[in-house]
Amino acid sequence: MPDHSLLEMKGIEIEFPGVKALDKVDFSVNAGEIHALLGENGAGKSTLIKCLTGVHHMDAGTILFDGKEIRPTSPQEAFSMGISTVYQEINLCPNLTVAENIFVGRQPMKGGMINWKEINRRAKELMSRFHMDIDVTRPLNNYSTAIQQMVSIARAVDIDAKILILDEPTSSLDDNEVQLLFNVMRELKAEGMGIIFITHFLDQIFAVSDRMTILRNGTLVGTYNTTDITKLQLVTLMIGKDIDVIFNLKRAHVDPNAPEMLRTENLGTPGQIQNVNLSMKKGELLGFAGLLGSGRTETAELIFGAVPATEGTEDINGKRVSIKKPLDAIKAKLAFCPEDRKRDGIIGDLSIRENIALALQARRGFLHPISRQEQNELADKYIKLLSIATPDAEKKIGDLSGGNQQKVILARWMATQPDLLILDEPTRGIDVGAKAEIQRLMLEMCNDGVSVIFISSELEEIIRCSNRIIVMRDGKKVGEVKGEECTQQTLLSIIAEGEQEGASA
Repeated sequence: MPDHSLLEMKGIEIEFPGVKALDKVDFSVNAGEIHALLGENGAGKSTLIKCLTGVHHMDAGTILFDGKEIRPTSPQEAFSMGISTVYQEINLCPNLTVAENIFVGRQPMKGGMINWKEINRRAKELMSRFHMDIDVTRPLNNYSTAIQQMVSIARAVDIDAKILILDEPTSSLDDNEVQLLFNVMRELKAEGMGIIFITHFLDQIFAVSDRMTILRNGTLVGTYNTTDITKLQLVTLMIGKDIDVIFNLKRAHVDPNAPEMLRTENLGTPGQIQNVNLSMKKGELLGFAGLLGSGRTETAELIFGAVPATEGTEDINGKRVSIKKPLDAIKAKLAFCPEDRKRDGIIGDLSIRENIALALQARRGFLHPISRQEQNELADKYIKLLSIATPDAEKKIGDLSGGNQQKVILARWMATQPDLLILDEPTRGIDVGAKAEIQRLMLEMCNDGVSVIFISSELEEIIRCSNRIIVMRDGKKVGEVKGEECTQQTLLSIIAEGEQEGASA
């Protein structure tokens, strides 16, 4: 049980031009507690955390940390006080080794020199706490996103912090890695650390948190013991609407006589992924299910030309195409929203308007620039259509929440009016309401004749939306089932047990 109040934020108010970001919000964390901070995109979670860590300065309110009033003016100052943060987007140095990343800025010294032997020993010991037996002397970029996330968390854990803030720490982890992280969180909790856990995965909230605080539109909805609230009540409080209204979705209807939109035969690149055999009709939503590393993303990149195919064939709308690079795909009216929006999607210093216009401009060619008026019209149209939370189209995309960044990337590709839209984890790290909006948009696009390939780690939403589901493992297709006939148990069995061909369209 929590032993005493470690953090108290009272009456926090922050106002940006034209926006009341936080309005008299109270939030507290006890020592030895995992406290979930919840709300939709734009609810005020990030603003509250940035206030605590000195990024934003509050207009009103007080912060008591370990009984003393604090007012940090920078993340470094908050860090020195004992408030450590792990962000959703990994913020490490990929060219440095794992050990260097963990100890950068606080390397142990010996005789006036950096003690590399001690750094490597302690880093290896720390990673073993996460049950990760990796070579800590190798550069960080040699490892997967999931391992990089674990390194980021290990760095934060090793620091003598009293408060640990985990912002969407599980978004890049598979189920086993999530459980490892939860075990570490419980160990830290037992040692008296207060943990603020920000996540959009509802099951994880109930699995590991003691209390939860819910924000909506910059105001406090309430703080609840996790054992006193149901998942349905939680979602209703977050959204302000009944969950049945939010997820009242129907799969797109696919005309059995609809023409074939995409066909690949033995498409592949040796050493990466091979023998991709797919077909899908116009207006069909094809789901890709499988564990991290199963080949879902690699297959999508192959179709789109992000990884050039050296074998096999690809037909679009009945015509043989040669797609060696993404520009070839864009000209063939294909679109691809990548999984890593920070690395492969947004250009953070450009405005929302400029980010939306990018793909359409690439297809037209830079000798035929899109006029400022057309850019404004496109931006205004999609800001309204996708409910992108922004005061105007000139705001930098890098200043938006993750969910709103995802919507801008979706708008970019919708603006090209594609025949085939590939969405790789489009709902990762965004709230329940925004997920429902994106799922609804996918289905509306299918009903308008657009074919959609939908990749997601969340089996529930794959089943909810897909006409057919391709199951992948170890870089190959191991099963195919109709969405309407599928259950989570069916998919898990195929993933675990191997080849299975269900009823397919």
